[in-house]
Amino acid sequence: MTRNTALTQFEQALSAAVTSDQAYDALCDLTKALVGVKLFTVMTVDMKTELARRAYTSDPENYPTSGTKPITRNSWFAIVHDLHECFVANTIDDIAAVFPDYELINSLGCQSVVNLPVVISGTLAATVNILHEEGYYSEERVHCAKELLALPSLATLCVALRLS
Repeated sequence: MTRNTALTQFEQALSAAVTSDQAYDALCDLTKALVGVKLFTVMTVDMKTELARRAYTSDPENYPTSGTKPITRNSWFAIVHDLHECFVANTIDDIAAVFPDYELINSLGCQSVVNLPVVISGTLAATVNILHEEGYYSEERVHCAKELLALPSLATLCVALRLS
């Protein structure tokens, strides 16, 4: 599938979405087509309460959308929350250094991750989290994620919040 075709399909699916899950499904499908992903989640962020909530998951059995988790101030936080930059890890050891659920991540066949920040009015509103096998997120794939998923991620979040 070409990039233009994938983007067109995304735009059509997002425009037709009547639920937040349908909006996120559109973004997940676009991510699969353009970058590749085994596990796809979206976490919203509330810095007033310092809680993150899983708003969407491609694996509800292992990563349900219910509940919240406290925000941990570590090197990942500095990169994603403070600098609004992508966090990239391509080994399970790098993931383990910042995510306490690394064993579950590893058990799902995921040893690499890209966390794409979604920023609204200068504030981190959410992260789009894409995971795959070890070493999957090459410099080219990370560039693709940053360049081709940033605006669709923002649009999806806005639509999903409106539909919630």
